Amino acid sequence: MNAMKNQVQLIGKLGKDPIVRTFGNDKKVANFSVATSDYYYDADGNKQTDTQWHNVVVWNKLATICEDKLAKGKEVIVTGKLTYRNYDDKDGNKKYVTEIVANEVLLMDTKKQSA
Repeated sequence: MNAMKNQVQLIGKLGKDPIVRTFGNDKKVANFSVATSDYYYDADGNKQTDTQWHNVVVWNKLATICEDKLAKGKEVIVTGKLTYRNYDDKDGNKKYVTEIVANEVLLMDTKKQSA
C-alpha cells in the first residue's frame, strides 16, 4: 500500500493582502488567510453560510510571486500540507497554530471569457 500523504487543497478568497517578511539575503516568507464557505439550510428553511478561515504560509520564490500577484478578495487555489506548531507568547502562555504550508498557489481567472 502506498504511504498516506498529508495534502490539502482549498479554493477560496484572500481575506487580506499577503504579509511578506525577508530573512537574510535569500529567505522570504508570506502569510495570508483564505476563506472558504459552505452553504446549508437551517430547520426553518433559511439559507445559512458557514465560512472557515485558513492560515497559509509560502516560502521563498513562491512568497515573492504571491507578494506580486495576490491581493485581498482574489480567488485562489492553494495546495500544500497541513501543519501544527506551538510557541510561548511574551506572557509565557502556550499558543497553538494550525496552518497550511503551500507548495502551489494558483490565481483563479475571474474575468468572463467571451465566446
